[in-house]
Amino acid sequence: MNKLLEDFPVVIEIPVAWGEMDSLHHVNNTVFFRYFESARLAYFERIEYMTIMHQTGIGPILASTSAKFRATLTFPDTISVGARVSAVDDDRFTMKYSAVSHRLARVTADGEAVIVSYDYRNNRKAPLDSLIRQRIKAIERRTKTE
Repeated sequence: MNKLLEDFPVVIEIPVAWGEMDSLHHVNNTVFFRYFESARLAYFERIEYMTIMHQTGIGPILASTSAKFRATLTFPDTISVGARVSAVDDDRFTMKYSAVSHRLARVTADGEAVIVSYDYRNNRKAPLDSLIRQRIKAIERRTKTE
């Protein structure tokens, strides 16, 4: 597991719930977006993004998201989901995700999302806060040196 997620500075564990499976007896594709969301929020917690948002009114908003499904995930299982930032621009950044099944010991899905910096007080895009930019660089640099 560790090898499959070594490039991800934030990794969370999630138990697969029986109710996440659909009539075809595998975890429904929509559930993976919740897994990715949980990893994204764990990443945001690590860089204290929501704290800064509450102070400034400028925070993250999801612009787009996608997934590639690699293997069938079923109950019972536990997955580890990794999150990392692969690119940072003036007003947005791109996150990558990987969901690894403990039972299968392989990647079950990869994902990507574009997160835009958004001024919630004025309802418009905003430049990415310099402190958030610094924290992303720091957390991503740490992964490459560990």
